[in-house]
Amino acid sequence: MLAPGFWDDRDHSQEIMQKAALLKNQVALFEDLRRVYDDLAVLVDLGEEEEDAGVAAEARVELAAVTQKVADLELTALFSGPYDRGGAIVALHAGAGGTEAQDWVDMLLRMYIRWAERRQYRVEVLDRLPGDEAGTKSVTVLVDGPNAFGYLQAEKGVHRLVRISPFDTAGRRHTSFASVDVLPGAEDEIDIQIDPEDLKIDTFRSGGAGGQHVNKTDSAVRITHLPTGVVVSCQNERSQLANRLAAMKLLKAKILDLELKKKEAELAALRGEQPEIAWGSQIRSYVFHPYSLVKDHRTGAEAGNVSAVMDGAIDDFIAAYLRSKSRN
Repeated sequence: MLAPGFWDDRDHSQEIMQKAALLKNQVALFEDLRRVYDDLAVLVDLGEEEEDAGVAAEARVELAAVTQKVADLELTALFSGPYDRGGAIVALHAGAGGTEAQDWVDMLLRMYIRWAERRQYRVEVLDRLPGDEAGTKSVTVLVDGPNAFGYLQAEKGVHRLVRISPFDTAGRRHTSFASVDVLPGAEDEIDIQIDPEDLKIDTFRSGGAGGQHVNKTDSAVRITHLPTGVVVSCQNERSQLANRLAAMKLLKAKILDLELKKKEAELAALRGEQPEIAWGSQIRSYVFHPYSLVKDHRTGAEAGNVSAVMDGAIDDFIAAYLRSKSRN
């Protein structure tokens, strides 16, 4: 950064600054773990010498904390993809089941927001289509934070809900499905060239709940990328300009995802393998009735406390998936 001419290329200098910040964070985490380990060793020695139950209890609490930090560090070491350490765009879509499935989308969205809050990530709703009676038909959010894509890629697939439906007056058990798609955050430094001539941009009035400005002006934006047929829309912001910027961010992410899938398909063809079909690959079941259980069908990981999982406690499932993926 001190080299002459470093700031002449603004885009390149910003890229270097971001990489440097990431490396500094990794080093700081390691140094923090080493300091905690040294303090813990002293605490253990002190507890053994004085046979102090209080010191021993404190040592156990510190040991649990440092063990969790080491586990997190081990997981981040598994991130090898070019976008694993950046943000993520998460899109949720209701499957068959009407209002019940649309309510399931709301429940999953809340789960991911709670998970993101635990990690102090920023969550921004890019687009949301409300359900006819309740819930949400589809919603797209940006999860901005270090390693967000690396973690959330474990959530891609179909999620199944089994419960007594609050929308069924007969109190019958229902099974609902929702799909979760996860795209790289497509930061500005990623080189994705989009020709303005390839875009068809439409404006329309935002639907659903909102203030007078949202509902009475053509602030919502729909962008179609003609060469690929990719269509994105955004109506969550108050101004047309803000919606257009958000839609372009989403379009970049989807085109990037298409390129990544194309490369994966080419590699799979060389290996003689069939690429995974995301839609229809039921990755996890959440059973509220007749028993309480969340089970990941890819790894076999289970949790009996469904309420805790719906409050964002999904790290064990993510960790199991990442470790399983690293062994394949």
